[in-house]
Amino acid sequence: MKKHLQVVGAVVVREGKVLAARRGESRYPYVAHKYEFVGGKVEAGETEEEALLRELREELRVQARVLAPFACVTHEYPDFIVTLHTYRCEFLSDFCNTEHEALEWMPLAALDPAAWAPADAPVVQKLRDTPVAEKSRDAGCHGGETR
Repeated sequence: MKKHLQVVGAVVVREGKVLAARRGESRYPYVAHKYEFVGGKVEAGETEEEALLRELREELRVQARVLAPFACVTHEYPDFIVTLHTYRCEFLSDFCNTEHEALEWMPLAALDPAAWAPADAPVVQKLRDTPVAEKSRDAGCHGGETR
């Protein structure tokens, strides 16, 4: 039976661009050098929001605020299953990259879901397709889809 991970990701949008983190080398080639939302695993005893703020502090050394749920996706990779809970966030301080191969501000209109990790791709598609005024609404989790 595959391990099922609960993970969180920060959807940070500024001036029509979203923060994208490019992964480095990985023991899982299907996610190596793909873009993802900054975040990580939810640890035992943490809420999703607590996990997201912790991951942002660890990976970007940033103080942030969780604004609202954005989308939730369950994806089955060859080696594990992941449920990705994404939240709209805003940064309250400057940040620096401590973990990823690169960080980029990508224009929403030019987002290419194929450049992102497969679990993140449906969230990217929703970001691209959702008018800015609606981006803070949502989002329960339903396997394999976003709302």
